[in-house]
Amino acid sequence: MCGRFTLTVDADTIHDAFPWLEVPGNLTPRYNIAPTQPVAVVPNNGQNRLDAFVWGLIPAWAKDPSIGNKLINARGETLAEKPSFRGAYKRRRCLVLADGFYEWVKQPGRAKTPHYIQLESKEPFAFAGLWELWHAPDGSEVYSTTIITTEPNEMIGRLHNRMPVILPPAAYEQWLDPAEQTADKLQPLLRPYPAGEMMHYPVSTLVNSPFNDVPEVLRPAA
Repeated sequence: MCGRFTLTVDADTIHDAFPWLEVPGNLTPRYNIAPTQPVAVVPNNGQNRLDAFVWGLIPAWAKDPSIGNKLINARGETLAEKPSFRGAYKRRRCLVLADGFYEWVKQPGRAKTPHYIQLESKEPFAFAGLWELWHAPDGSEVYSTTIITTEPNEMIGRLHNRMPVILPPAAYEQWLDPAEQTADKLQPLLRPYPAGEMMHYPVSTLVNSPFNDVPEVLRPAA
């Protein structure tokens, strides 16, 4: 799964990696993004503009928005089958921008050790995501998102049994196409990112608390 991630780079760096994207200049570095918080999203609405959606998908039919707490991730293998995701898979796809994410590794006789994972280039990248618009009883609207996961590559497999889908730039156009698409066309995009282009290292358990959204959480563990 993917339960925490980062987006620490500035607007200029994001624009370098996504030159077609309209990026606001007032981005705040995030070192410990947690579920239910706003995340940087590019929805497939044809506007190519960075927006902020709540992390944790709230289906349009949901009676209670707290369902989003359970839908922070979506298994890529079953998107076309699950009622919570199949409509969004066809019509409401998005990129969730990041420059790293965390996984916790269990070792015999020890507490779980958090590891920080990023690209070797340390450049920002995009998770494959889905989005929804939920209408609250008071008339307000909530835009929410989930991050799609898949089987791990060789590197991540030593840390966890799942990994988020990181889309290569060549896949952005198809994933962000506003037109309805079928699973057979989308499923080939949901594959593990190449292990040789990624790196990881253990970090302090400071990251365990989502209140610690500070640069120190990225320091290598002693």
